[in-house]
Amino acid sequence: MAIPIYHPAELPQRQAEKYPNKTILKYHDRTSKQWKHITWSKFATDVMNVAKALAEIGLEAGDRVGIYSQNMVKYLYAELGAFAMRGVVVPLYATSSPEQLRFIIEDAAVETLFVGEQFQYNNAYHVQKECKALKRIIIFDEHVVLNPDDRTSKFFSEFVRLGDSMPNETKAKVCTREAVPSDLALIIYTSGTSGRSKGVQIMHSNLMHQMQAHANAIPVYGPSETSISFLPLSHVFENTWTLFCLTTGTRIAILSDPKKILEALPQVRPTAMCNVPRFWEKVYQGVNEKIASSPRLLQGIYRRAIAVGRRYRLEYWNEGKRAPLLLSLQYAFYDKTIFNVLKRVLGLGRGKYFPTAGAPLSDEINIFLQSVNIPIIIGYGLSETTATVSFYPQRGFKIGSIGKVMSGLDVKIEPETNEILVKGKSITPGYYKLPEETAAAFTADGYFRTGDAGRMDEDGTLYFLERIKDLYKTANGKYIAPQMIEGMLTKNPFVDQVAVIGDRFKYVSALIYPNWELVRQAAVKRGFAQAATMSIEDMANDPEINRLMMAKVEAAQDTLAAFEKVKRITLLTEPFSMEKGELTETLKLKRRVINERYAEAIEKMYL
Repeated sequence: MAIPIYHPAELPQRQAEKYPNKTILKYHDRTSKQWKHITWSKFATDVMNVAKALAEIGLEAGDRVGIYSQNMVKYLYAELGAFAMRGVVVPLYATSSPEQLRFIIEDAAVETLFVGEQFQYNNAYHVQKECKALKRIIIFDEHVVLNPDDRTSKFFSEFVRLGDSMPNETKAKVCTREAVPSDLALIIYTSGTSGRSKGVQIMHSNLMHQMQAHANAIPVYGPSETSISFLPLSHVFENTWTLFCLTTGTRIAILSDPKKILEALPQVRPTAMCNVPRFWEKVYQGVNEKIASSPRLLQGIYRRAIAVGRRYRLEYWNEGKRAPLLLSLQYAFYDKTIFNVLKRVLGLGRGKYFPTAGAPLSDEINIFLQSVNIPIIIGYGLSETTATVSFYPQRGFKIGSIGKVMSGLDVKIEPETNEILVKGKSITPGYYKLPEETAAAFTADGYFRTGDAGRMDEDGTLYFLERIKDLYKTANGKYIAPQMIEGMLTKNPFVDQVAVIGDRFKYVSALIYPNWELVRQAAVKRGFAQAATMSIEDMANDPEINRLMMAKVEAAQDTLAAFEKVKRITLLTEPFSMEKGELTETLKLKRRVINERYAEAIEKMYL
């Protein structure tokens, strides 16, 4: 379906001309506890108010504007308002530490910083005293308490009033008209699983190409559809998906607190939503726990329904084949009963299209979701490729793959290392102020080096194997792919999080944060009665509990080669978290940080 692709600088105004009274945004109001609606007309007006205020403070084309906030409606006003003034947006994760904030502000020379809530304001005010570049802080949340010595920060409502004049409106409209695809749109700093963060430059031409490519490939969009935005807008995946929704007129429900996603889904009932594997892992674990706690008769019915769904959806529907009549009738019955109830409880009953990327999703969980008719679309991409490189077609996808390559992209596999190489109109021109790193990121013939190992089959389906930097060699000379092992272990509901260890060691070990409630229940069931009252710390150190968990690990890894199997484990009492610097904002393990923080525990596993 052909749709006009507007430059993001003019997008709000052009859409408001077509759909002035249609709802484009929803947000959960903290005071009324209700979902409030925003029309295209109001959205375009508020975006222009930001642009006029930026004109008043003297923003010029190419100046950097930082946004350090949770997902909020005002976040989009600020981003699109900066685009209207031909400014460059520098998104920062709401969880970024003062050190990360300081580095990005100094590296990108950010003069104007929008912040979300108290945590972000406190960090920004502290950093501003040390960073000469940062001239002003604008605060979205009106409940933030300002530092008594703060004389420069302004609340968002106060800031937008600065631009209330005809000269500013004229300047903003002129800038919008002069915006060109070759303008720099975003500098997205990599979350950095290792080493220094780099600023990925994304041009408006990159964004516009992706909007057109997605519109050509995705059948689910438009004013009758609703997406929910809960992954950070500071990440390229959510940011470009949100821009796609704005481009296509798809309503967006903005969720500021991602921890409330399970509460929000039944309220919003989205038809589309971009997501990460961790969410689906939790859904899968929850369903399995529900099945396991059901009477034996119901367990049999659930498993029969899933088996029927798997055969119908994957062997027939996905292959474009007509299913036998009996199978079709069985599937129709289970889809209208068991599957429908499951999806309605989760808030996914209206779901049509759920793009999922950011990390590998196990085949077992993928097959389960496809079997119960939850339409997840596995994809693959990076900041440097302006998100999507490949994703599942709606039919004809292959389990275990990362889909077909997007139109307009050329992908090949480097023969010696199996590295996935990409060339096309969505590829970054390079890293901000890092010419040597930029040169190293491209081959001599202009392909971007993704750093990921993969393969492509005879019909052009792409497969992800492993992050090349994550591969390590044991002391015995065997190469280990930790993500693959971790994916197998976390399929077990007893394993909530795991970090596989083994680089230069003689065997593989693992740091595991278990589902402690399940562990407690299982231990008591096995006759270890004292587990009912033990603290988590005591359970983590108890030999009986460790034997129970090791048995779960051994069962989960039974298909691995002997040299790949985890031989020793350490049970953790606290999960890995972003706050402690152990996870990136897309929930990937920061292996260097984990190896340093748990060095003593790791050493004990090799004594």
